[in-house]
Amino acid sequence: MTPVLYLSHGAPPLADDATWTSQLAGWSADLEKPKAILVVSAHWEEAPLTLGATTTVPLVYDFWGFPDRYYQVEYAAPGAPELADKVRKLLRSSHTPVHDAPDRGLDHGAYVPLVEMYPDADIPVLQVSMPSLDPRELFDLGRKLAPLRDEGVLIIGSGFFTHNLSALRETDGTDGAPPSWSSEFDHWGAETLREGDLDALLDFQRKAPAAAIAHPRIEHFAPLFVSLGASSSEGKGETVIDGYWHGLAKRSLQFG
Repeated sequence: MTPVLYLSHGAPPLADDATWTSQLAGWSADLEKPKAILVVSAHWEEAPLTLGATTTVPLVYDFWGFPDRYYQVEYAAPGAPELADKVRKLLRSSHTPVHDAPDRGLDHGAYVPLVEMYPDADIPVLQVSMPSLDPRELFDLGRKLAPLRDEGVLIIGSGFFTHNLSALRETDGTDGAPPSWSSEFDHWGAETLREGDLDALLDFQRKAPAAAIAHPRIEHFAPLFVSLGASSSEGKGETVIDGYWHGLAKRSLQFG
């Protein structure tokens, strides 16, 4: 089956980080080219679950205060109407309403990493919303989407392994070291995923150290649960990218 990914997507300036962009490019080069890509991004919460555009429409530049060049990035990937139909069938058969947002393009949680991983923009991409931030509900959503893997669809949960910009500004590490809350949570997450402790992951807000600081809102960790649900690895993930970016853990994982 096509693997499942959870990746830390960065902000638009990720494109200026030669190390991280080469890591993403190397990762995709090691994968068989998918027939289509389904993305769940931290930057789209909408209930009921909603499908993004199935034709090529302008990107969503959902960020502020950056230089103009970041708003000129284009990623004209083909739409994925056939994939959208399959998603509707998989979810509606489980009594889940599905809505459509035909004018909503890919947000930066989707296109920023895809520009680095699949720069030719020749793979159909469909983005779907997170209808909830409840870990178990998102895990169940991933379970329902899992059959798409048999058809060559790459399912990507796109977030950030630690994400608290306010606390980061207050507690920047010295000499490039990440703040303790970021490194402690990252270490716990790495060990928990290595051991495949799914129950602990689903209850991370109570089990993980510094969880409330690393994720004051959990929208950047939440896509991980869709990826876990879609996988067949019982909570075990292989770290492909680790380290920190301006103090935030950029751990990114692949699941079988």
